[in-house]
Amino acid sequence: MAKILLVEDNEMNRDMLSRRLRRRGFEVVIAVDGATGITTAELELPDLIVMDMSLPILDGWEATKRLKQIDATSNIPIIGCSAHAMVGDRERGIEAGCDDYDTKPIEFARLLEKIERLLEKYARN
Repeated sequence: MAKILLVEDNEMNRDMLSRRLRRRGFEVVIAVDGATGITTAELELPDLIVMDMSLPILDGWEATKRLKQIDATSNIPIIGCSAHAMVGDRERGIEAGCDDYDTKPIEFARLLEKIERLLEKYARN
């Protein structure tokens, strides 16, 4: 099954998402800040990244931009997740390099649908 890198600093969100993804058969690796997310992505080469946008050390916007500039990680699909639900935030996420964007609180069924769609799309490429 696919490997997902979950970059999330909130312990409750991280625990909930990682448990639910593992129950669906995904392998889940975790990073708690943007800088560690970049390093982990380079080492693990996940099939998909779920990136919180409000992270310590290096925020998700900048971490996403950097990941898309690294040859080894540039083609990994990224779903940006944030409590930011203001007009233009989705577009800002896409401009940063996210392949999709979701808002918090996470509606797991909706996020899972986005994950599966992107995994299918990138598996064909």
